[in-house]
Amino acid sequence: MWEPEPGWLVLPGGSGVSTVGVWRTVLGDRAVAVKRVAAPDDFDPAELTDPRHFAYWRRAADVATYGLVDATPGLRAPRMSVEEDADGLTIIQDWVEDAANSGLFIAHAIGRFAAAELGHVRWLARNQLRDRLARVERRGGWSTLGRTTASDIADSLWRKRGRLLDELDRLPQVAQHGDPVPGNLLGREGDELVAVDWGSLGYGPVGADLGFYLLMAREEFEPLLDAYLLGLPDGVATREQVTLGAQVTAVYTVFTRADWALARVVTGEGALGAKFRHPSVAPHLRALQRQSDAVEALLDR
Repeated sequence: MWEPEPGWLVLPGGSGVSTVGVWRTVLGDRAVAVKRVAAPDDFDPAELTDPRHFAYWRRAADVATYGLVDATPGLRAPRMSVEEDADGLTIIQDWVEDAANSGLFIAHAIGRFAAAELGHVRWLARNQLRDRLARVERRGGWSTLGRTTASDIADSLWRKRGRLLDELDRLPQVAQHGDPVPGNLLGREGDELVAVDWGSLGYGPVGADLGFYLLMAREEFEPLLDAYLLGLPDGVATREQVTLGAQVTAVYTVFTRADWALARVVTGEGALGAKFRHPSVAPHLRALQRQSDAVEALLDR
């Protein structure tokens, strides 16, 4: 049975169903991060073995083995290797130092990466937002937000989700990292951003990666949008198309995260309104408030 070596430093993150853990260590003279992924068993969700689902358990290892993003524009992966055994996979990658990348540099890099040619590998993720909302639907929708003052807005957006997802399907489908949070976009070599955690790599609507990143960015939407468009090659998509992809992704993701965070604390003592200041809830509510312009645009659509 695989186990980490004594002395390896446990790192935060790695919250996926299949992820056992992530560690930092040194192998020889090489500083590395080690991620352990467990093979799914008969009791795990079927989505873990669906090569097109964003949660496909071995995508990050396949990205490393194929070298699919070793030299892509805008974003690229660090050097990686994979060891496989009967119980799962061990992914070893060069340690990526934090280069303190600005949001504008990141947005520009994401725009450049949207034009990357990934080919038609069967295990690239598709329909990520649709699949995430299908998970929410199986849990009963945004039921906790339905108990707040945002209930009418949440209900209207929830009822519009099918039509807006169909609109995303009609947008240009481009390469996307799939999980472009700041903690995955740390490194830099020249004009290229060195990104980690490629387990959700695939194709999605233009602007979707920008929408995901927007939720944790310090900068406002318009300058990030301008930077993304500067990186996006001419002819790939219009400003209106990128705006739609980013807004739908950002709004539906932030409402989902806010509902999830509230649902985790709602069973505790005290009124629901008092839970809004809980440290695990407040950041998601602040992120939701920052998307008020996008929410209004989608409600009027």
